[in-house]
Amino acid sequence: MIRNDEPTALNTQLDLSANIAGVAFKNPIVMASGTFGFGKEYAKYYDVNELGGISGKGLTLNPKAGNQGTRVYETPSGMLNSVGLENPGIPSFLEKECAYWETLDTARIVNLGGNTFEDYVTGAELIQQDADRRSASGRKAVDMIELNISCPNVKEGGIAFGIRTCDASELVRAVRRATSLPLSVKLSPNAEDIAGMALMCQEEGADAVSLINTISGMKIDVRRRRSVFNNLYAGLSGPAIKPIALRMVHQVAKRVNIPIIGMGGISSATDIIEFIMAGATVIQVGTYNFMNLRAGRDLLLDLRQFMIEENIKSLDEIRGIV
Repeated sequence: MIRNDEPTALNTQLDLSANIAGVAFKNPIVMASGTFGFGKEYAKYYDVNELGGISGKGLTLNPKAGNQGTRVYETPSGMLNSVGLENPGIPSFLEKECAYWETLDTARIVNLGGNTFEDYVTGAELIQQDADRRSASGRKAVDMIELNISCPNVKEGGIAFGIRTCDASELVRAVRRATSLPLSVKLSPNAEDIAGMALMCQEEGADAVSLINTISGMKIDVRRRRSVFNNLYAGLSGPAIKPIALRMVHQVAKRVNIPIIGMGGISSATDIIEFIMAGATVIQVGTYNFMNLRAGRDLLLDLRQFMIEENIKSLDEIRGIV
């Protein structure tokens, strides 16, 4: 596709905007959690304020060192990751990273994880308290919380909160009570019934759902006769999972009335359009950030060019059309 990098009359008339629970997205391109840090690293390569939003590195209540051994392994059309949610912890994020987030002109989303029910709720409470404190001074650093329920519940033998709807229901309800910030719930493709899970999130007060998270996969080192990962399994992402993600977004869109943040293998403007046509309000870009350090800017240029070529003036014209 030949991109038109220069503004034109038609280009400026394009409406790429979206809104989720009062949070304005100037365009549908959001950087996915775990692939973009908190934005500083990529800001060296292009203006991240051009993005619709940033979902920051997954955070837990307390700092986590992450997994030992191999963490990332390239696969055909994707990658396996077993990073283990390495992160500085919520208090450190609020103290050290939010000053930078205050300067950004894009939607800022905190990805909240945890290993216990209490961790999630306390984390949400701390984020809300910080948001209230900043708001009192006329400042803002966080626009939305993305609740990652794919984390293992240590009190239930390690099964993810997001597998069984009954487990996730209580958690979503409690976090919803702990914060007034817009709340999206990030769904696992391993859920017993992902459309049913999404409907439950809507009923429990979630403002949106994000899907899909990585798919559980494996790689065996045939020379060493063992898994390459210490944890045996890892999360598969990248173009290989796109058809599965697209199908799940389409299924969920038929069941819920709240916005969908679609993700899974997006690496082109046509990928973005597919997810929008399947029912997504905005999308997230993950693994492609490792393939192209200017992925956000390039995708935005390509998306605009596609809309010009196809005479699409607003994404609302095609959202959920399939």
